[in-house]
Amino acid sequence: QVQLVESGGGLVQPGGSLRLSCAASGNIFNIYEMGWYRQAPGKERELVATITLGGITNGADSVKGRFTISRDNAKNTVYLQMNSLKAEDTAVYYCKAKIATFQAILGNDCWGQGTQVTVSS
Repeated sequence: QVQLVESGGGLVQPGGSLRLSCAASGNIFNIYEMGWYRQAPGKERELVATITLGGITNGADSVKGRFTISRDNAKNTVYLQMNSLKAEDTAVYYCKAKIATFQAILGNDCWGQGTQVTVSS
């Protein structure tokens, strides 16, 4: 059917940068809102940033000014550019997208498998 595949996670020193990518594939009619969430050990999953089909973005206060979300609609891909990373950004980062198929025009929420981001010296 439809799947989301994330890439770009890894180990980075404090102050460093990483760029996450999430590509959707399958029987896609349209992709509405896309976003990134994260879950640190022992904590609940939280919103990082979202972007609408038209490019309107929203982000958590904790990442504003450091993280930038963007998307390439032609490639069905959403990105998260993360700069000035801190130890508290360490988490598994998940991509989420509301994807419409020809069988479900209104769209359903789909999640990626997650990618680990570790910020440590």
